[in-house]
Amino acid sequence: MASTTRTASARPWRSISAIPVRPIALTPGSDAVVNGRIPLALPFPAVPGDAFAPKAFAGEVVPFRVTAFREGHDIIGVQVRLTSPSGDESLHRLRALGDGFDRWETQISPLEQGTWRYRFEAFADDFATWEHAADLKIAAGVDSPVMRELGALLFDRAVAEKSRPIAERRVLEGASVALRDAAVSDEAALGIVRDPAIAAFFHARPLMSPASALPERELVVERTRAGVGAWYEFFPRSEGARRLKDGTIKSGTFRTATKRLPGVAAMGFDVLYLPPIHPIGRVNRKGPNNTLDAGPADPGSPWAIGSAEGGHDAVHPDLGSLADFRAFVRAARAEGIEVAIDLALQAAPDHPWVTSHPEWFTTLPDGSIAYAENPPKKYQDIYPINFDNDPEGIRAEVLRVVRHWVAQGVKIFRVDNPHTKPLQFWEWLIATVTAEHPDLVFLAEAFTRPAPLQGLAMAGFQQSYTYFTWRNTKQELEEFLGALASDTADFLRPNLFVNTPDILTEYLQYGGRAAYAIRAAIAATAAPTYGVYAGYELFENVARPGAEENIDNEKYEYKLRDWAGAEARGDSLAPFLRRLNEIRAAHPALGQLRNFSAHWSDDEAILVFSKHLPAALSPTGAADTIIVVVNVDPHSVRQTMIHLDTRIWGVEPGTAFEVDELITGQHWTWSDHNFVRLDAFTEPVHILHVKERR
Repeated sequence: MASTTRTASARPWRSISAIPVRPIALTPGSDAVVNGRIPLALPFPAVPGDAFAPKAFAGEVVPFRVTAFREGHDIIGVQVRLTSPSGDESLHRLRALGDGFDRWETQISPLEQGTWRYRFEAFADDFATWEHAADLKIAAGVDSPVMRELGALLFDRAVAEKSRPIAERRVLEGASVALRDAAVSDEAALGIVRDPAIAAFFHARPLMSPASALPERELVVERTRAGVGAWYEFFPRSEGARRLKDGTIKSGTFRTATKRLPGVAAMGFDVLYLPPIHPIGRVNRKGPNNTLDAGPADPGSPWAIGSAEGGHDAVHPDLGSLADFRAFVRAARAEGIEVAIDLALQAAPDHPWVTSHPEWFTTLPDGSIAYAENPPKKYQDIYPINFDNDPEGIRAEVLRVVRHWVAQGVKIFRVDNPHTKPLQFWEWLIATVTAEHPDLVFLAEAFTRPAPLQGLAMAGFQQSYTYFTWRNTKQELEEFLGALASDTADFLRPNLFVNTPDILTEYLQYGGRAAYAIRAAIAATAAPTYGVYAGYELFENVARPGAEENIDNEKYEYKLRDWAGAEARGDSLAPFLRRLNEIRAAHPALGQLRNFSAHWSDDEAILVFSKHLPAALSPTGAADTIIVVVNVDPHSVRQTMIHLDTRIWGVEPGTAFEVDELITGQHWTWSDHNFVRLDAFTEPVHILHVKERR
């Protein structure tokens, strides 16, 4: 493929290097080998083990990093050669991090959706080596004639390159003549050595000696929604449900749930997740609070999928028809919301699969089929799938089901307990359907050990639930959020759900309203994707005794909620959630994962972090910096000093800068050391925007 070096104005991406450079002429079989003349190692982005390609999303700032070094003191240059999905090639210079580990890096954004190829290349930078030596020696009067002649020879080489602009060659030709002219003083010659224009020529088009390259690698760039979104979860059967005169509750439908869409959109949520919408089994149906004595009016758990009315490709008759569902998806799209549905590969005892394909389940010695368990929890209303007896048959059926829902307008699937199914199955399924529909997004609900959680992300899941709900202290959050932004960011995108129908942590149970505001603020600002389950804004915090889940759980019954009334009375977190989502939409720094930086405070309950996006990589063309200060103790008033590394956003320590408090509208002058007072009961968090210095 012919190399195409784009000009800065023509490139559809930006990088910190910001200067296109010419290709390296590598000679196969000589220096163009791994561990060649200039060793290269530890390339990033990367996935541990290199079994899978790393991932990014459109609009993400992606760091490209590699370790490169050479013996002696000669200066090297490092660049990454990018090939876009359409075949265009560009080169980007990396800068030395200067951390003592010979690491080099550049950051590039945005990258268009598709599969990119990239290769790291290193070369001896002849001009930079001469420039450094000549600056020292000519200034000291040591070997000046030799250094001047070496420089002239370099310039001669550059002038001979026909690919250089004519105006540039003329300047270099004049510099070469001047270096050789005895009438030109060493002081004037030193001016040539230090001329920034000449240095820029060679930065853009370096003179190269021995070169090395790593093998080409791939980077999969997915659509922006794969990495950025505000999720809201509700049960459509509860939206529009009403109590009848006999005390029973009539189910809501897709049509009544449509009336809730404007309220969800008004809060700023752009993904609506629906738990399973399929027919619910009657055999072993669960009653309120997970009891085994369901009454005739109890709706059962939506995760007990399947009955005589159909299975995974059907909708519950109480919710309406398949046409009603498609209309609901269209109505959501008109509100700026994408609908995500649940993909739960399990069956109720009366699912059609149990009769047509009993081999898809595990039969016990007594002839019964094993139901699902997660000790101490038991799910007598659910049969798990056994993937060993007929893997090809199961693959074909699940692929059919997914294709069916894609045809109904669904592009996002939240997958229930994927860690209880074979990893190779998910690798195959996601690769197969995303090859057909590249915009699909799969969220893994894998509350499990780190290895299987990360393995699912590597194998293809675009998003993952995490342990965020159980990370509550300052130290836990610093370590956890920092690791998400660095250790696993090349393959795992966290969705920081604050709660789910199954998860009501002790922090929320006993932290009161402050806990709800604190957790939402951290989730909404620490990662580009987060979510809440309906009822969160109403502070539903009463747990079922002995369980870490809500009492009167919506999984097993209808919920009748007065959304508008609660907000009118001031008993709703909805205005706060709305403001959080407004802030997210207005500040591109919050749409990035890898830019999380923890700072310091003198109080063990005050969490401080920042998200910074430099102007060169910002879609607005302006730098964006957000500082978040949170009192993570929902029972206290805290006042303390916080300490910021302001160099992250280009402000030298000790220099004053202006900040706007984005929740209250206050304006302050800050520096790297600041006093804060956070009352968990009234103002538990500051979200500050650093104003650009004029």
